[in-house]
Amino acid sequence: MYKDEEGATVLYFKDDMTGKDGVFDPGENQVGLTVEGSGIVGLEMTTYFFEKLNAAGIPTHFISSVVDNRLMKVKKVSVFGKGLEVICRFKAVGSFYRRYGAYVKEGESLPAYVEVTLKDDERQDPVINKSALDALNILDTESYDEISALTVRISQLIKDELSKKGLDLYDIKLEFGRDEETGEILLIDEISGGNMRVYKDGNYIEPLKLNEYFFDK
Repeated sequence: MYKDEEGATVLYFKDDMTGKDGVFDPGENQVGLTVEGSGIVGLEMTTYFFEKLNAAGIPTHFISSVVDNRLMKVKKVSVFGKGLEVICRFKAVGSFYRRYGAYVKEGESLPAYVEVTLKDDERQDPVINKSALDALNILDTESYDEISALTVRISQLIKDELSKKGLDLYDIKLEFGRDEETGEILLIDEISGGNMRVYKDGNYIEPLKLNEYFFDK
């Protein structure tokens, strides 16, 4: 992230991906591997979805991008606390299944279930509820409800776009911040294969291959 000559905030998409021991994992909170070209692939998909969301009237930090240069111009935002991750789950997989496997079958459908975690590597991104967020002065209950509603709306739009390509969205991880000029809550960060679990006919689609379903190469 840096400021351009006009003072605008610009994000540069690197080739780093989250994972552990060289294996990609969207649920990990650390850089686990570097894959050449992944920055451009991530920005291409991110641009596609942010443009769809902006057109739908959903507030985001996205202004414009130059995919070939891996650059995305965004609005200046502040995060909640030290950062939150908001997950919308349509299937019981990953950490959700590991926690609640006694009550649900793996892959079972969920009703756009929203959960929030703190960005805290040391404590392995603990799940936190609305009351705790309010008590810790991280996020008031009204803002929590707004983010929760936005998460479902955004995730459903992305799920519908994937469905048009014969793809099934199992879960997606989003981030939000507050516009430093207007105070409006905005969707921030990126929206790419690295943020979601996507399947086709029951088979997992690797993040870097997701673009193949959307863009002709």
